Amino acid sequence: MRVILAGTGSAVGKTTIATGIMKALSEKFNVQPFKVGPDYIDPSYHTLATGNTSRNLDSFFMKEGQVRDSFLKGMEGKDIAVIEGVRGLYEGIDSINDIGSTASVAKSLKAPVILIINSRSLVKSAAALVLGFKSLDPEINIAGVILNKVKNKAHYEKTKRSIEEITKTEVIGGIIRDDSISIEQRHLGLVPARERETSIKFIDIWSKTIKESIDLDRLVEIAKSAPKITSERIPIWNKLNKQPVKIAVAYDEVFNFYYKENIEALEANNAKIQYFSPLSDENLPDADGIYIGGGYPELFSKELSENTQMLKDIKQFHEESRPIFAECGGLMYLMNSIHDDKVVDIYPYKAVLTNRVQALKYTIAEVQQDNIISKKGEVFHGHEFHYSKVIVDELKNPLAFKITRGKGSYNNMDGFIEKNTLASYVHTHVAAMPNFAGNLTISANELGD
Repeated sequence: MRVILAGTGSAVGKTTIATGIMKALSEKFNVQPFKVGPDYIDPSYHTLATGNTSRNLDSFFMKEGQVRDSFLKGMEGKDIAVIEGVRGLYEGIDSINDIGSTASVAKSLKAPVILIINSRSLVKSAAALVLGFKSLDPEINIAGVILNKVKNKAHYEKTKRSIEEITKTEVIGGIIRDDSISIEQRHLGLVPARERETSIKFIDIWSKTIKESIDLDRLVEIAKSAPKITSERIPIWNKLNKQPVKIAVAYDEVFNFYYKENIEALEANNAKIQYFSPLSDENLPDADGIYIGGGYPELFSKELSENTQMLKDIKQFHEESRPIFAECGGLMYLMNSIHDDKVVDIYPYKAVLTNRVQALKYTIAEVQQDNIISKKGEVFHGHEFHYSKVIVDELKNPLAFKITRGKGSYNNMDGFIEKNTLASYVHTHVAAMPNFAGNLTISANELGD
């Protein structure tokens, strides 16, 4: 069973509705949440609502067969998939093709779509929206509609009648507008759920609203209508390493932006994952390699700088030429300082938070030199989204990646290399770099002793 919750555009309430539906359905089903696109924030709410780690599906990172492989891996032992779309149903990296869009995922999975409309001040025009979305691509099965931000019951009934009679598309619910249940925003989007104990309160409110407003039985019937997936699967990672290794993964309030599949790929390559907190743990665990993902180190720079023993341990790990891979927030942590707070100091540059977004884009990178996760000549896809930048007065070493789409860290380059430490603003998904985990674990095996 699977269903996609897609919007007519951004800011139609997809995340609150999707999370509320996931929470409500979890009372009866083992729900597997998914998010279309390169997002870490929305999945944190999905995970909290269902108790199952939300996974990303993205046709820029993944071939069609990889989308199916990732989906079916995630569905093992689960009852129903609820997939939250990204932006508008058809929005991708191009104005013509489907790459990076919710529509592309719907077609790869043959999943029925529930279209979410911000129906404020709309009645018959809502029917026009549905007609347009249905006619643009007949391969997409728009099986139902949810109306968000309706004024009252009378407004809902009028709009429902218009859509159903004109478009022959079922409206399965409507939600009365209530701005009091919206959650605060942060510079990278919604505040991450695991940072906020009050998040469960919001999720409970969203779930209660959904149960009062949406025909969940009908939604489940629509999910049941999805045909069995029989098309080709392409593995999203390669198994290269046969020797057991230990990988220390930074995971706490500061660093928590990881794709679940990246961790699973490491485990599939014989890595034992040892989570640690750069914020609160005094010492680095015994490990052969380190992986530091993204997050919000700029908000915790003072606290990170005060954990001096951890800074020393990571710096010593680096000085011994053992492998460290860091992405975005992890890159900042390995710099000389964040603002004026001293951090690990592997790289002699300062990281600072700016008032405007520095990069928000899918990226394509060409590998310029062999490193701990990739080989010279490889090309991989990723994404970048950050408000920080690294101030480089004089570049010490050549960078590993040439950025052919996107911005990078410095002069359309990225991937700071120092000994066997690699740090980049580009977020990597293993589907876009199937040898990522194999290369990192091999590096840890060869260099980590």
